[in-house]
Amino acid sequence: MSFSNLRFIKIILLFSFIVSFLVGCSPKEQIQGPLTKSNYILGTLIDITLYNNKDAKIIDEAFDRIKEIENKMTINSENPSQITRLNDASGSHEVEVSEDTFYVLEKGKYYSQLSQGEFDITIGPLVKLWNIGTPYAAIPEPKVLAETLKLVDYNKLSLNEQRHTAKLEASGMKVDLGAIAKGYAADEVASILRNHGVKHAIINLGGNILAVGGNVNGNPWKIGVQNPFNPRGDYLGIVQIDNKSVVTSGIYERYFEQDGKRYHHILEPRTGYPGDNGLAGVSIITDKSIDGDGLSTSIFLLGLDKGMKLIEGLDNTEALFITTDKKIYMTKGFKDVFTLTHKEYTLMN
Repeated sequence: MSFSNLRFIKIILLFSFIVSFLVGCSPKEQIQGPLTKSNYILGTLIDITLYNNKDAKIIDEAFDRIKEIENKMTINSENPSQITRLNDASGSHEVEVSEDTFYVLEKGKYYSQLSQGEFDITIGPLVKLWNIGTPYAAIPEPKVLAETLKLVDYNKLSLNEQRHTAKLEASGMKVDLGAIAKGYAADEVASILRNHGVKHAIINLGGNILAVGGNVNGNPWKIGVQNPFNPRGDYLGIVQIDNKSVVTSGIYERYFEQDGKRYHHILEPRTGYPGDNGLAGVSIITDKSIDGDGLSTSIFLLGLDKGMKLIEGLDNTEALFITTDKKIYMTKGFKDVFTLTHKEYTLMN
């Protein structure tokens, strides 16, 4: 599934470079190493790796849960989902949704409010207009863009907790959960693993990294933070985590160029254009991956000063900011777990 291009408003720039007990092991020991299974769901490649429990049925159960979430929340499927039904009913009537979908809608609206609209769960029409990441990507005509912006307003998404219903008040509005649903799926996978007694695991949903426990040696996992200016797999530093999620938004992966200018995928809901505030990437450490998802886009579009202020007001949340001039700013908690490995970047106080 692809959650439409909105999925990439929250593009993840993280890849795991796990230092595990496999390093330096003999071939026989490596055969007895971790169990990894991969699948393509939610429009991305997903890897789940177990270290202390090698039961493949656990991973199969996790993938089944991700598929269930996909079926409820996709907007790009021949079979209608709960979200496509909600979008089709825009301007008309409310739609009953599952507990899963309602929770993600609620979280999406929360981060829309927290960011004062920099993250907007109803940005679907704008993302569709730009078509970034498809062969049809192009700068919209100003008049068309102006009309489309009128359809982006999270305040016009009504949620009724008692009835588990949602309604888009204006015809043509569209919710897109691509910027937050992967995080929810990662959290649900972690819950399944823990319920089965898994104490050491890495969940990677297309770069959304969630660590269950630490590694088998009792140390934190080492996760590489992607260099936003170089190809995928080149990292600028290492962050150490256990029982945490790391999510990043950035400008490098999906874009198109026109008249010598690059237009990236992170669209600003107020202007309708890609965000341009001097940031190239933002990494967020949280307990829950869904929170990292919502915050990564929010903070990126808020910019360095406002983003740092917001993060510093949240509990159990840390952030790293990468600027376009290759400077790195961090919250205190991020500094405690981060090591810079790339000489082209400068750590700022």
